[in-house]
Amino acid sequence: MGFFANLFQKKKYTESVVLIDISANSVAGAYVRYIESEIPCLLFECRLPIEVREGEPQDLAMVRSLQTLGDELIREGAPILLRATGDGHSDKVLVSIDSPWEEISVRTEKFERKDPFMFTKNMVTTALEKTNPASSEKILADESIIGTILNGYGTNDPYGKRVHRASVIVISTFINKDISKSIVSTLRSIFHTKHVVSIAGRSLRYQAIRAAFPHEHDALILDAAGSLTSVALIRKNLFTAFIEVPTPITNAESWIETITSEFTELAKQYPLPRVIFLLANESDISSLQQALTTTPQIGGFNSLWLSDNPPKIVPVLAGTIAGLIRQTATSTPDLQLHLMALYYQQMLYLNHAYI
Repeated sequence: MGFFANLFQKKKYTESVVLIDISANSVAGAYVRYIESEIPCLLFECRLPIEVREGEPQDLAMVRSLQTLGDELIREGAPILLRATGDGHSDKVLVSIDSPWEEISVRTEKFERKDPFMFTKNMVTTALEKTNPASSEKILADESIIGTILNGYGTNDPYGKRVHRASVIVISTFINKDISKSIVSTLRSIFHTKHVVSIAGRSLRYQAIRAAFPHEHDALILDAAGSLTSVALIRKNLFTAFIEVPTPITNAESWIETITSEFTELAKQYPLPRVIFLLANESDISSLQQALTTTPQIGGFNSLWLSDNPPKIVPVLAGTIAGLIRQTATSTPDLQLHLMALYYQQMLYLNHAYI
């Protein structure tokens, strides 16, 4: 009986992935194990500072730090992966890259015909290939579709339906060609794989937050985790607007002034949701949250909501999404790596790897 039960039982999909995060001042890496119908398991993680030597270009210091990180992952992390899975090798590497190493752009591609037509994934792929912004100095590292609207209604399952009109919202990641080549060649050499996939850190964090909090259909995502701050507006479960603030955080006071100015312009176009997800470095997030909640009621940040009740600010820490990630690594949880693990799991579902 047991033999026939095993014979017809579907084998669970499993995969081991290396996560690499490249920020302005540090690099981090992790080994994550994915098993169908289970939450991701983070087996090992570490983060190292980017230490720039005298007279050394910042990009060379970053690549050198990346090599050191890779050596640490192979030396310390691979044996842990081997004990947990029986195989100490992973042939997939996901790289999250933040400014100043990347640039992102957001655009909408529209499809409309007089007669109903079948909306397909191939149709979208062809359209994106034709409209990719060309650049002699930068490469298109990633294009992520973060929203799809069919006949005026948002949907997470758009393909194979007959429609009159459709639109997709796309975030594109651009990286300097020389820097991208250095990153990819370094990681391929370390992990002996050609499967290295890059994505902008801000794009990844947006998509991970949407996966972590699917019940929040109206929200603002205030992302100060990188060297630049960005704001994404979600209305009725649809990506509605994106603002990039080209001002690094120097202190909370100047930051809140800039953010208030940007939110004021946004409020002229849309009602502002009452939920704000705040992402920032752990050392900054408390002071930034306090700056947002203690502004003057008149003329300050909170006055934008035209209510005596201030908006709900949700600081996103590793502990906030602890129920979605299992960590067996003994190090302090790293939010960016946890969001990366959550993002990759979402991609597995969307690409039907678990089916």
